[in-house]
Amino acid sequence: MENLHGRKKLTMGRRKIEMKKIQKKASLLVTFTKRRTWLFKKASELCILCGSELSIIVQSPAKKFYAFHSPSVESMRHRFDIGDGFITDYTSYIDDARTEYEEAVRMLEEKKKEVIVTAMNREIKEREFWWDQQIDGMDLQQLEGYLESLETLKKNIACRIEEMEKLPKKYMIELE
Repeated sequence: MENLHGRKKLTMGRRKIEMKKIQKKASLLVTFTKRRTWLFKKASELCILCGSELSIIVQSPAKKFYAFHSPSVESMRHRFDIGDGFITDYTSYIDDARTEYEEAVRMLEEKKKEVIVTAMNREIKEREFWWDQQIDGMDLQQLEGYLESLETLKKNIACRIEEMEKLPKKYMIELE
């Protein structure tokens, strides 16, 4: 395979490999080293991102041991020595997380109620009719315009009443 410059590629690049034991000793050691580095890097990321505690012990093909511990090997060993430390800590962690979750849900519900009340108040204010406005503080020109609007409204209502009176009785709704 040639690259853009017309030269043959020197490396094999990234490709899928068949999952079987590597027979060549040198390749086996190189692969182990690379994958161990990747494994420890991912373990470190998991500890940092999730706040988890993790311990990994790996034996190489050369019979050497490699370990990764977060936060420390002593704290992890101590928890194994006391026996039920993992379950107690895990249970308290779940209880803390549940309490945090319930508090967050409660605060969210309160915020939703506030938003709904605010929206309803805004809607009520928007629904207020112009004729319900306070006339205190209006100047003469505004009052004349207000009076003219009221007279127009009165005429429109009278026209609508006349139209409704012309309808047959079966279309009329009885008000009690």
